[in-house]
Order: sequence, then structure tokens, then C-alpha cells
Amino acid sequence: MPSRPAALILVSVSRTYLSRLSPDHGRPPGGLPGAAARTAAETAGVVLAGLGVWGAVAGLGFMSHPSLQLPALAAGAVLFTLRHRFPVAVLLVLALLTGLAPCVGPVTAATSYAVARRTVRARRRGRLLVAAAALVVVCATVPAPWLGPGPVPYGLALGLILTPTTVLVPGLVGASYGQQRRLVQALRERGDAAERARRFADSEARIHERSRIAAEMHDLVGHRLSLISLHAGGLELALERADPELREEAVLVRRTTRDAMRELRQALGVLGPLGRDTGAEALTDATGTRADIETLVAESRDGGIAVRLDWTGPDLNARPAPVRRAVHRVVRESLTNVHRYASAAHVTVTVVHDHETVRVTVRNGVPPAPPAAAGSVGTGRGLTGLRERVELLGGTFDASPLPSGGFQVDATVPAEPGDAPAPERPGTADTGPGGGGTGPERGKTVAEAGEAAADGGVAPGRRTAHVLTLALGLVTLSVLMALGTTFVYASAPHQFAGPRPLPRIGMTYSDVTEAGVLDNKAVRAAATGHEPPRPAGTVGCVYPFNGATEIRPGALKIARYCFDASQRLIAIDRFTVPSVRDATPWETP
Repeated sequence: MPSRPAALILVSVSRTYLSRLSPDHGRPPGGLPGAAARTAAETAGVVLAGLGVWGAVAGLGFMSHPSLQLPALAAGAVLFTLRHRFPVAVLLVLALLTGLAPCVGPVTAATSYAVARRTVRARRRGRLLVAAAALVVVCATVPAPWLGPGPVPYGLALGLILTPTTVLVPGLVGASYGQQRRLVQALRERGDAAERARRFADSEARIHERSRIAAEMHDLVGHRLSLISLHAGGLELALERADPELREEAVLVRRTTRDAMRELRQALGVLGPLGRDTGAEALTDATGTRADIETLVAESRDGGIAVRLDWTGPDLNARPAPVRRAVHRVVRESLTNVHRYASAAHVTVTVVHDHETVRVTVRNGVPPAPPAAAGSVGTGRGLTGLRERVELLGGTFDASPLPSGGFQVDATVPAEPGDAPAPERPGTADTGPGGGGTGPERGKTVAEAGEAAADGGVAPGRRTAHVLTLALGLVTLSVLMALGTTFVYASAPHQFAGPRPLPRIGMTYSDVTEAGVLDNKAVRAAATGHEPPRPAGTVGCVYPFNGATEIRPGALKIARYCFDASQRLIAIDRFTVPSVRDATPWETP
């Protein structure tokens, strides 16, 4: 059968697993509205980022079919709310929409981050990101002549620009964060399990020590009750002839003693000897006295350990048995540990006895060499039992290594322990069976406290920084999406590209000016007095600067565009007028 700590750990792990399987287990009141509000805030954030991309590209006049982009963004917002329930399908559909409408890119980036963070298997996560990236490229390339920037190569360029900003980079960041979060969670659970195992081991040591104390009480109190019953029986025989009336009182005393002995056994249980110090043959009136301690020291000295005993004060033969037994146990357990771990070290056993306390100190130095075979590593339950025994008497106990490298055990017990409860050490509330925990917070480990204070593995103090980091990353990716989309659309040829059409007869004045034919005052002045007669019906003429060309020194060829009353071009004339050639700056007049 499994041991008690193993069974308790199994029950704790089972409860944790069942609580994880049940989504409503441990949910605080108002948890659902909080989750809905968080989902609404996240959806609003990605939609605003998408609107920013749409406004930046459409505002510059580079986005084709801007009215079709907004319905795609609305569909992406609806799909974004389903990313936890259908992660694969939602990410692939959003990737398809991103290729058709770049403004859906921020929604796809947030979804890629969330899906990659929650996907545990690396191979499945990689395949999903590659499939989504391929969908973005294909959906941006194929419909590019109708819904995109125009030619297929420019659609391919747009898809290659959107792929890293909408799928790959957010997916890799989400995968890294999810892996880190799962690692921290595993370390927290491992530390929590170790802490529970330590508490269970301490609890078992306390229960074991209490069993020893109960056995000792059974032996000692039972021995005294047996003596009382024996004397009552003798008194009954003596009074049978001397005073028959008092004989009934002696019988009553004997029967009462027998009933007390039976009730004591029922209360303590049938506890056999659990060690060499719990039997009636070992716990005698000499246990814990100076002679007893000297015997322990002599036995250790015969075992090859250099032990010295310093006794200050009177003997302990007049002190209560629990005090003497505590002194005996402290010295014996300490010397046992020295035999196991530092057999070559020098040991000093100091007992200071005054009117109020008995202080026992066992100190060993640094062994010149590590022991050849230390046996199995101890569990620390012996020191835990000593601490329990000493503190039940109202004393203090400390066991710690020395700065010099040795070890010291120091115990102080009252010379006359009263009925006051033992002082409770901070941070050592007994949470094991029978430990007396008084609330759900007692015995809570550091890992459990951190897990209770965190939501999804992020502490409240770090949650704001985490949200701000994600928001800044989303804004950065949105800016890159807008810049990349604008660059592709601006570079792609459109229907108005190419040289402007030349003016021709019959065009309106506005069409001619749009073609770049504008009147120039200097050219008009050069033509005044030298131009041929204007055609009949002419209302006004335009003398453009780009129509004036110097064909030879002193001769300037000018173009004249004449319009009628309805502002229609009726004639295009070219003629030559004399011109004045200016001297070069370095010539001297």
C-alpha cells in the first residue's frame, strides 16, 4: 500500500486535475462578465488597428475598392471572438481575408499570436503558421488584377510583405511566450509538489513523535496506575479482617484504577514500543540524568568519536521525567547524526542546568575528511521530532550549520514545564492530518499564493506591462502593414500612368490646361508684334512656355493655341520670332 504522504499527494494532484477539467470550478463571482469585457476590449483594439491601416492607405488614395475593405474587417472582428473555440479554422479564414483586404491584417496578427501561444505541439504549430502564411500570399496574388494593386507581381509583393507582419512574427512571439508560460507553470507545480511533500513529511514526523510521547505516557502512567491498583489490592486484603467497612472503599479504589487503566489504553490505543526509548525497560528514572548522559558520551567515545561533556549545575534527577527524556533525546539524536555524517569531527556536549531552564548544546567541528560511507541520506525527521518534543514542553529548539563549517543543535526546555501551550513557530502551521489548521489560508505554499494572485500565469503587477507591450507590438505591426501596402500600391502602374495626351483641335480649355498647356507671360510678350494674324472667331490665345524653343541664335519658335467663344481649341499655330541672346556671365562687354 502507498505511504501516507504518497496518498495525500495523490489526492491533491487528483483534485488539481479535476479542477482543471471543470471550467466552472473555483471561478470567482463575476468571472464571466470580466472575461466578456476583456474579449470586447481586445476585439475593439484590433478593429481600431485595422481601421487605422485602412484609413492610412485609403487616405493616400492608393487602396483599390476601399468600400469593400470594411465588410471584410467586420467579418474578421466576428471571427476574432471565436479564436479560442475554433483556433485553426479562424486563423486560416482570417489569413484568406488578409490577402484580399490588408486592413484585416491586425486582426490576423492578434489571432496568430493567441493561437500560437495556446498550441502546445511545435510541429502542429509550425504547420499551421506555414499554411496561414501561404494563404496570405496566394489570396493577395491571384485576385490582384481585380481587387489588388494590379499586376500579379505586385500582388505577390503585397502578400510577401503582409505575411511576416500578420502571421509569422506574431506567431513566433506567441509561441515563445506560451512556451515560457508553460515552463513557469511546470516549475511552479513542481515546487508546489515539493513543498507539499515536505509538509507531509514534517507532519508524519510530528505524528510519529506524538506516537512516541503517547507510548511513553502509556507506559509511565500505566505503571503508576498499576502500582496504585497493587497497593489498593494489598489494602483490601489488610482491611478484610481489620476493618471490613473500609474494605469496600479499597475495592472501589482498585476498580476505579482498573477502569482508568482501561480508558487510558482506549484513548491512546495499543501502542507498542516504537523505538529503544519508548519501552518501559528503557525509560527509567535515570533517563536524562548526568549519569545517563555520561553513558551516552562514553558509548560515542568507544565508537571512535572525540566527545567532551561539559555539565554546569546540579543533576536532573529531581526534574520531571518529560524534561529528562527531552535532554536524553537531544543528546542521543545529535550524537547519532555525528556518527553518520561527521564521525571524525570533535564534538562538545554542553548541559547548563539552573533554577529555570535546562539548556543542551551539541556542537561538532568540521571533519578533516568526508566520511567514507555515510549510508542513506537522512530525511530530517529526527530533528523535526526533537523540535516537536521540545516545543511541546514550552522550550525552544534550533539546529543549524556553523559559519566555521560545523553543526550545532541547541535546545532549551523549562526546568518545571507548566500547562501552557507550546509557542507556535511562524510559517510552520500544521496542515497535515490532525495538525489543527484553522482556515484555508494556513499552510498555503508560496506557489499556491502566487497562483492565487495570478490570472493566466501573469501577476497583477505585471499584467499592465504585458498588455501595454502587446498593444505597442500591435501598433508597430499595423504601421508596418500600412507602409508596406502603401509602397506596393504606389509602385504599381495604374490606368492613368504614361505620357499625357497631346492637345488637339476641338478640346476644351480645361482639357488643354490639364494636358500641361498653360499661358506664359514672357512667351506672350515675345510674340506680341511678331505673330501672324489670329484665325477668325478667336477670342483668346495661350502661349505656353514648353512650346517656345530656340531653333537658332536670335530666332525663337513659339506655339500658339487659340480658342473660340465656347472655349474650344480652334487652331494650333507655330511661328518664329526674333529673340535677344543674353551675354554669358563671364563675358566682358
